[in-house]
Amino acid sequence: MKITDLQGTVTLSNDVEMPYFGLGVFQSEEGEEVMNAVKWAIEAGYRHVDTAALYRNEKGVGQAIRESGINRKEIFVTSKVWNSDQGYDQTLKAFDTSLNKLGFDYLDLYLVHWPVSRKYKDTWKALEKLYKDGKVRAIGVSNFMQHHLEDLMQDAEIMPMVNQVEFHPRLVQQELVDFCLKNNIRHEAWSPLMQGKVLDLPEIKAIAKKYGNSTAQVILRWDLQKGVITIPKSVHKERIVSNADIFDFSLSDEEMKTLDSLDKGERNGPDPNNFDF
Repeated sequence: MKITDLQGTVTLSNDVEMPYFGLGVFQSEEGEEVMNAVKWAIEAGYRHVDTAALYRNEKGVGQAIRESGINRKEIFVTSKVWNSDQGYDQTLKAFDTSLNKLGFDYLDLYLVHWPVSRKYKDTWKALEKLYKDGKVRAIGVSNFMQHHLEDLMQDAEIMPMVNQVEFHPRLVQQELVDFCLKNNIRHEAWSPLMQGKVLDLPEIKAIAKKYGNSTAQVILRWDLQKGVITIPKSVHKERIVSNADIFDFSLSDEEMKTLDSLDKGERNGPDPNNFDF
C-alpha cells in the first residue's frame, strides 16, 4: 500500500478506490455529536466515514455529509447490516432502511457486521445482488475469521473486498492479515487504539518521543504501514485532526517489529468465534 496523504487510497479487487484512512462513528450519538464529528473530519481532509445500522447515527452522518459542501462522490461511506437483520430478504430491507436514513442513492461499501451462524451466506447473497444492481460500489464483511472467510468463499460468486476486524498492537492476528492480503481482501481495523488501552505502553511511548508524535499517531501510522485501512473514532475536534497528522514521518522496520511484538491476542470486543447478540 503506497502511503501518500490523508486522501490517499487503496485499490479494492474490483478497482474501486477506497481511502485508507477514515472516521469511525461507533458510539457517536445521533444528532449534533455525530454531525460535528463528521463535519470536523471532512474539514480536516478526511474523505471516508464508517457507520452501521447498529450505531443508530446514519441519519446524522448523511446530513453532515450533505451540509459539508463536499460533493457526495468524494466521500467514501460504509455501513453494515446488523445481526438481527441477516438473511436474504431481511438484508435487502435493512439496506434500504440504511440508505433512506443516510439520504443517499448508493453506498460505497456495505458489510456483513458479524458472521451470524447459518445466516451469513444468505446475507452475502443479498449483498451480491445489491452490488450487481449498482446500489453499492463494493461489498465486504466484518469480524470474519479465516475459517468464516473460507466457508463464505466456497459458495460466493463475488469475493469479499474488505474484512473489517478488531486490530491494534495487542491483537494483530498476523495470519488473518496475511490470508486477507493473499486473497485480495483488504484488511481494515476497527478500534485501532483499543479504546485508549494501548496508548500508555512504554514501547510505543519511546517511539512517539523519538518522533515528537503522540502514541496514537505512532499506532495509526503502524496500521497504514502494515497495509491496514484504519478508521479511528473520536468526537473531539482536536483528536480528529491529530489522528490524521501521520504523514510526515514513517516507522523503521525495527519499530514496526516492536509494535508487532506487543501482540497478546487480547480482545477489547467480542470473539467472532463465540459471540451472542
